[in-house]
Amino acid sequence: MTTLNYKFDQVGSYLRPAALKQAHADFADGKIDAQQLTDIKHAAIKGLVAGEIKAGLKGITDGEFNRSWWHLDFLWNLTGVDKYDYEASYKFHGSKTRTDNVELTGKIAANPEHPFYADFDYLKSLLPAGVEPKVTIPSPSMLFRDNRSDNWHQFYATWGAYLNDLAQAYHDTLQQFYARGARYVQLDDTTWAFLIARLGENNDNPSEFTKYAQIAEDVVYVVNKALAGLPEDLKVSTQICRGNFKSTYLFEGSYAPVAAYLGQLHYNAFFLEYDNARAGDFSPLAKIWNDREDVEIVLGLVTSKFPELENKAEVEARIKEAAKFVPLSNLALSTQCGFASTEEGNQLTEADEWAKLGLIREISEDVWA
Repeated sequence: MTTLNYKFDQVGSYLRPAALKQAHADFADGKIDAQQLTDIKHAAIKGLVAGEIKAGLKGITDGEFNRSWWHLDFLWNLTGVDKYDYEASYKFHGSKTRTDNVELTGKIAANPEHPFYADFDYLKSLLPAGVEPKVTIPSPSMLFRDNRSDNWHQFYATWGAYLNDLAQAYHDTLQQFYARGARYVQLDDTTWAFLIARLGENNDNPSEFTKYAQIAEDVVYVVNKALAGLPEDLKVSTQICRGNFKSTYLFEGSYAPVAAYLGQLHYNAFFLEYDNARAGDFSPLAKIWNDREDVEIVLGLVTSKFPELENKAEVEARIKEAAKFVPLSNLALSTQCGFASTEEGNQLTEADEWAKLGLIREISEDVWA
């Protein structure tokens, strides 16, 4: 596969402008109609794209301004999936989320009328030559979590048949994005962070460890089956997140328990959180890279959660440390996660957001000049 090799990259989500948040509230209250909401969203995206290009990014997203959640809005619009009230918030440290979730309502398949296609078309229409539209959607593994597939047996004779349909749904979706001009897609994933925690805490419990190890194997199977046979010039990356809601998190722990599984995934690039001690050291990178010349490791050394700017020299020193495990040519730099994985956003300002990106650009130009 062909890599885009962007040394300065970004996960994809951005803080929603105040006007966009107000528009959503006005739409919910019946003060504006759907077309007015769309017009406001498009204006906000147009402004964001101009900012991304000015910042020097080559992979440009729409900031996820068309959605409320980084993952649920996409999953709700697959065939065989619907929305329901989980009646419990996700267990973030120090904050509570809304209680939205997804459930299977039939056999799963790609949706040829998925609204994310129109969102991509609009993004693509805004871009000048020299930059790429970047698609961000959740990994298929996100349907394994939080009770989302508990009723699979109502629609499938075997778990394997369900996994095969899920892989095909994603394969078909990726092909559709490609047909519309996408060459860079990112599958965001918190399942690996969940497994880091569960595998780590069950080392002495063989039955529980085996259960979570099987989930890891299932994720590898589904992802690789979904990626098989895609066009060679389509770059597919993944972003492994430990949770990102109002500057809080869900999970912690080193990549070591899952590094061997990650090394089996056929992604072109891995965005990995490394902004604080919760992520452990860089030694697991060697297993993830696994001597694959075409794999990029995008180091999330700059936090998107807080406004304080990192020390440039310290970030550059950490890149050099990571290069002991992966060749420098296979490394890149980003924030550790998006600025607003949900519409609420992290606890920093838009000015802080652009300052973070400016720092990453400056460092990347120094390190990979």
